Amino acid sequence: MNTNDKYIGQLLDGRYETLELIGEGGMAIVYKALDHRLNRNVAVKILRDEMAQDEEFKRRFCAESHAVAMLSNPNIVAVYDVSHSDAMEYIVMELVDGITLKQYMDKKGAISWREALHFTKQIARALSHAHERGIIHRDIKPHNIMLLRDGTIKVADFGIAALDNEVHENNGQAIGSIHYIAPEQARGESPDTRSDIYSLGVVMYEMLTGEKPYTGDSLGEIAIKHMNADPVPPHELAEDIPPELERITLKAMDANIETRYQSAADLLADLDSFTQSQMKPEEETIESPAVVPVRSVSELSREQYKRRRRRSGRVSYLAGTFGTLLIAVALLVFLWRFWLEDIFSPAERIDLPNFTGGSYNDLVNDPQLNTLYNFKVTFVVDKETEPGLILSQSPNQGRSMMVTPEGIDVELTVSTGDVMAQVPDVINMDYRSASSIMRQSGFYVEIENSISDTYTKDFVISTNPVAGEELGTGSTVYLVVSSGPQISNVSMPNLIGLSESAAVTQLENSDLSFGGSTYAQSDLPAGTVVGQSVDAFTEIEEHSKIILRVSTGPEA
Repeated sequence: MNTNDKYIGQLLDGRYETLELIGEGGMAIVYKALDHRLNRNVAVKILRDEMAQDEEFKRRFCAESHAVAMLSNPNIVAVYDVSHSDAMEYIVMELVDGITLKQYMDKKGAISWREALHFTKQIARALSHAHERGIIHRDIKPHNIMLLRDGTIKVADFGIAALDNEVHENNGQAIGSIHYIAPEQARGESPDTRSDIYSLGVVMYEMLTGEKPYTGDSLGEIAIKHMNADPVPPHELAEDIPPELERITLKAMDANIETRYQSAADLLADLDSFTQSQMKPEEETIESPAVVPVRSVSELSREQYKRRRRRSGRVSYLAGTFGTLLIAVALLVFLWRFWLEDIFSPAERIDLPNFTGGSYNDLVNDPQLNTLYNFKVTFVVDKETEPGLILSQSPNQGRSMMVTPEGIDVELTVSTGDVMAQVPDVINMDYRSASSIMRQSGFYVEIENSISDTYTKDFVISTNPVAGEELGTGSTVYLVVSSGPQISNVSMPNLIGLSESAAVTQLENSDLSFGGSTYAQSDLPAGTVVGQSVDAFTEIEEHSKIILRVSTGPEA
């Protein structure tokens, strides 16, 4: 019996019934499961037992999972739920009915440039959404891109795929991502949003040509080519590639990070401009009618000649007038169809339907609605309503909205229902384990430190509210944690240039607390830390709260 079959048929947290194994990776096993609360099929990714024993790996897995759960975009595989316990760590995700882009390319080889353009724009939208929220994928490749039957692209494993690669690397296995790795990653530097753009550029190259830009006999040889070599121009491998699309592809995978596209939004803007240029009609040429010879006028009598000349003059005048009128009408039709119509015809508009009172589950499973609308969701605890009920929407029902290729933005407030839970008893427990138990029970955690001669350093002295008290999920539980007989000092790390999530991780590793972020415009990419409330390398009391200053990106 397969050891992974032990999970089949289990009811996780009294909600998710695992039905069948659908995939395995180096760090996790993926099952198809039934969510009994919302009556829908989902995918459950369970961290392997050996990985769950590694506290550092488990901590990073949890941190990345919570961050990715905040993403909401039709081109990103949604994360619905995250669960932590001493026995098991798992993520509940959208179940995608499709194949990977790698499987699709394995069947077809090079795909048409129009199809590659359609796929690339969707991937770029997914990256733009994630990057604006400070989340880097770190492992964009065809294996992590899902293709649905209707041509919709969904990017999977944001922030998590790179952890899987670490497992393969530690096991001595080949890393498939080496073919898509950005030069700065190959040099061992920390990736940023532009690293994802490079990897997408390589995926574009492979879609257009059917070939990877760099190959070699070893991982090291391929990595060096990413840093130093120039790829074969795509048009030499596929002649029908438009020059502008080739330029966009090579700029996306520019080895120099400063001359590469600086954001997914910039890449998407060029792709949209190229798309528009392909829609412009080619100028039509009007061929002149062939000259038809006539008999010599010497064959006519003088009177016949005069009558014919007068008649031909009238015909020529009428024909010239008619021809001029015909050309004017044709020109007017051309201008109307390709220019004036867009100016004088009203843009397509629709009256926004009423989503309030409906089921959020029905909404997210309707592909037509998700194509037309960009739903942004805020979940709230509401004791008076059932889980998944849409409580409100913005804009309101009946609002006239213009239909755009990017979709109509609609903000929804969705109820989690009456979800109450007892505060667990975590007294005299290490605060890391105690925090995990609290989060698993549905609570947010705030840490307060106190000197104690009785409790071991880092162990919980008390909780507020106290253990056993009923509290709505989503509420905050305060843990008073022992800092030992006296508070020690630690050195403040330098967080400038890191992503927000990486900076929070660095704070936790340095025995400091994250006190929140403020946001400001800067020349650095969105989500990059540009300031910290305590200067780097300053001696500071451990567990002190540090406030980060985070870039919202350059001025538009």
